[in-house]
Amino acid sequence: MSDDAADVQRVLAGDVDAYAALVDRYYDRCARFAIRMLGNRDDAEDALQATFLRAYRALNRYQERDRFSAWLYRILVNQCRSVAARRSHRERVFVREEALLLNAPDRTPNWSGEDEEFVQRVLNELDPLLREAFLLKHIEEMSYEEMSALTGVGVSALKMRVKRACDRLRERWERIKND
Repeated sequence: MSDDAADVQRVLAGDVDAYAALVDRYYDRCARFAIRMLGNRDDAEDALQATFLRAYRALNRYQERDRFSAWLYRILVNQCRSVAARRSHRERVFVREEALLLNAPDRTPNWSGEDEEFVQRVLNELDPLLREAFLLKHIEEMSYEEMSALTGVGVSALKMRVKRACDRLRERWERIKND
């Protein structure tokens, strides 16, 4: 039995403190995704709190055959979408605090600081669904099958979203290089 499965069983058996081990194990990774997706700490914190609360309340529905991280990410992605939808009437741009993004816990590819800043700026300009797909594939390093299970979107649609996001990044890079 994995550490995750053992911790889930302990929580379900009444050891509420065991949930803290799960939160500690996944908080930074989830925070990185939420901050990059939503662009500011307040919204990311809202999504994270809702994610961990919903996960706790639904823990009895978690099935050990699924990886706990994938199950948790499905909840997180949905919470990020909900937070983004709630605030979309206030503003159209997702990312407002570039400095916050640069200080987020990071697992980015081996980009230079300049490339990282460029990617973040361009990510801000992407459609939220393209941004989500790009982050899951290239930052969180998920397979398309994992992404599909997580988002409920077909593999071919996800491949197209990632391709479009990469194309937009490339187009923007070419424009900047030629200016």
